Amino acid sequence: MRVLVVTAVPVERDAVTRAFGGAEERVALPGAELHRRGAFDVLAGGAGPAAAAAATAFALASEASASAPYGLVVSAGIGGAFTPVTPLGSLIVADGIVAADLGAETADGFLPVTALGFGRDRFTPPPALVREVAAATGAAAGPVLTVSTVTGSAERAGALLAAHPGALAEAMEGFGVAEAAARADVPVLEVRAVSNAVGPRDRDAWRIGDALAALTDAFGKAAPVLEGWNSHEDLEG
Repeated sequence: MRVLVVTAVPVERDAVTRAFGGAEERVALPGAELHRRGAFDVLAGGAGPAAAAAATAFALASEASASAPYGLVVSAGIGGAFTPVTPLGSLIVADGIVAADLGAETADGFLPVTALGFGRDRFTPPPALVREVAAATGAAAGPVLTVSTVTGSAERAGALLAAHPGALAEAMEGFGVAEAAARADVPVLEVRAVSNAVGPRDRDAWRIGDALAALTDAFGKAAPVLEGWNSHEDLEG
């Protein structure tokens, strides 16, 4: 089965591709480039849900996909975590990909887009696949929030946790990748390596190098699961 992995930036893409053996082939797409190794195509699609959705949609509709369709799309990269549940350098596999700031502000607080009567604000990756990848990598499983603005205060971090109890991390691309994958009827997964804590921005405390190394290690361990996973099995299993 072919797997499309979408990251935000090239350094994340390169961390993922380092996990795979074999020669690398590069395939040009509109505004981007697929890095192909074996069954895996890895794409740096840009930061934020809109760029991620557009890049994923182009890849899924490309000639590269037409000749060998993708059976799985993975949103991957580093992210901020709601520590201490998920410490720096740890791994997270999303059991829910949640649009945390898609909706409306009201006098009574934030309303998700679903409460407004349209759209959706959550995608659920195949539970069996989440369990298998978490077991293979030692990752924690839980909701990952997609935000368009990175959290920079304790107050905002607290508000996100209050609205989404049990959330493990935030990032900027997962929901966009999931939206594009769903429209192509392809299952989606999200994998994050923790580089920083959600809350006040303290760049000196970030561990980006450690998170990228953890991302490489995660895909090295998860590759057989991802490549061998049967997308036609019971998605609720």
